[in-house]
This record gives sequence, structure tokens and C-alpha cells, in this order.
Amino acid sequence: MSGIGAAERHGAEAARRTAEAVRERLGVRAPVAAIVLGSGLGELADRLDGAVRVPYAEVPGFHQPAIAGHRGELIAGSLSGREVLLLAGRFHMYEGHSAQASTFPVRVVHALGARTLFLSNAAGGVNRSFAPGDLMVITDHLNLQFRNPLTGTQQPGDTRFPDMSAAWSPRLIRLLERAGTETGTTLRRGTYAGLLGPTYETPAEVRMLATLGADAVGMSTVPEAIVAAALGMECAGISCITNLAAGITGERVDHAEGVEGGARAGGALCAGVGRFGALLSRWGGAVVG
Repeated sequence: MSGIGAAERHGAEAARRTAEAVRERLGVRAPVAAIVLGSGLGELADRLDGAVRVPYAEVPGFHQPAIAGHRGELIAGSLSGREVLLLAGRFHMYEGHSAQASTFPVRVVHALGARTLFLSNAAGGVNRSFAPGDLMVITDHLNLQFRNPLTGTQQPGDTRFPDMSAAWSPRLIRLLERAGTETGTTLRRGTYAGLLGPTYETPAEVRMLATLGADAVGMSTVPEAIVAAALGMECAGISCITNLAAGITGERVDHAEGVEGGARAGGALCAGVGRFGALLSRWGGAVVG
């Protein structure tokens, strides 16, 4: 599929049609935020009040994830008394999807009214001071996937050349850290490196990433942040450090460990995100709808 074809197939008009198709079914009115859940982080989906679920297979333009730890559901419900949208799982570029297809859900939740995007992922720790189970607030990223979801025809409503200097909202970072303090959750700060995958990194690649300034590494998240910036959405994110990256401990890295580590960190993440939702409700203003 060419970049132009992918852009048109998964662009603004397609997102509007998909939003119309699921709006009534989900009962969406005015979501304060959309939340994307990464590998093993599906516990939050069970904590929403009044949750209404639609499998990805029944959402036009969505794909059912084939990766363990990704449920594949679009969910509407209430978190801390405010309406949110949950994307329980991703379909990744390494599964064969284009950058435009893998970020299409961001366009759909924007078309459904969300103006704040919260991204989560399971990641390997590159920073040697990190430990499995740590939560890292993303303050910046490195796009080492060498794909950009904005390639092709400019979509209505997109900024053609979005400024990425504050792609991760300083205001939302402060709210996340306040939520962490109020829930007794220690949050690290750092830069997330997005690689294409599906292989894990070699020890030499991990040393390279550390030299480039990365604190954590994964295979998602960056394209979603790029689309959010183009749409004018305010974006925040947390990486659950599920293991230390290759070469740091000498142990092998495996996906089951990542899913397990994400599940272990899920309780702390849920508490923090729940409080974050409450803070958004109090101080969000027009930016978050």
C-alpha cells in the first residue's frame, strides 16, 4: 500500500465515518480523554464504571491485535466520574500494518471528541538506574522506527509540519506527577525510544540507545504521539519498565516477561491514571473538553 493510499484509507474522513458508526453503540457524549493500554496493562479496562465495549473486529478500520496482552476492545465508560475512551490494545506496524493504519484509532477517538490522549506501554529499561516495575513519565521520544504516520496526503484538520518540541505536554506531566504523589506512586522521568521491532534490541543497540539519550525502549507509542500533535491533542504517557534491556543484566528478554511485568505494574498504573483523570476533571478546562 502506498503512503498516499494509506493516508486516504485511514485519514480524517474515514475516522469521522468510523466515529459515527460506533458513537451510538458506545453512548459517547463528551469524553475528557482517550487512554491507550499497552502490553499487559488491560487491568484499567476492568475499573471503568458503566463500561460499554466494542471488539476491534467490529469497528470499521480497526484490526484485531494478534499479540498477547492486547485485548482489542474500544471501551467507553467513567473514570473518576468523567467519561473516557479506552483503547485496550494496539495493532502494531510490526504486524504488517502501515503507520497510518496503526494510528487510525487516535484519529477515531479525536473524532469522538477526545482532546487529551494518554498513552501507556510496556518497555525495556535502558537507564541503568531503572528497575523492573518502575513507571516512567515520558518527557520526550526518539523516533527510530523510521516511519511517520503523516506521510502522504495532508488530512483535513492536521498541521502539516507539527512542532514536536513539546509533544509530551508539560502541563500533563505535572498532573501525572501530582497524581503519583497523591497515590504514593513513584514516577521516573525519561525519554522513550520507539523501534520498529519485532526483534528485541541487541546489546550493542541498547548501548547506542543509551548514548542517544534514551531511558526506555519499545515498539509503539511514538506514531500515536505524532498524530496527536498533528491533530492538536494534548498528549501524556507512561512506560511500565517490565525488564532491563538486553546486555544490562545478561538475562534473555522475552515477551511473556513483558506481559507479566506489565500486569504487575498495572495496579500502580491504574491508581495513578485514576487520580490523573480526577485532576484532569478539576483543572482540564477547555483543552480537555
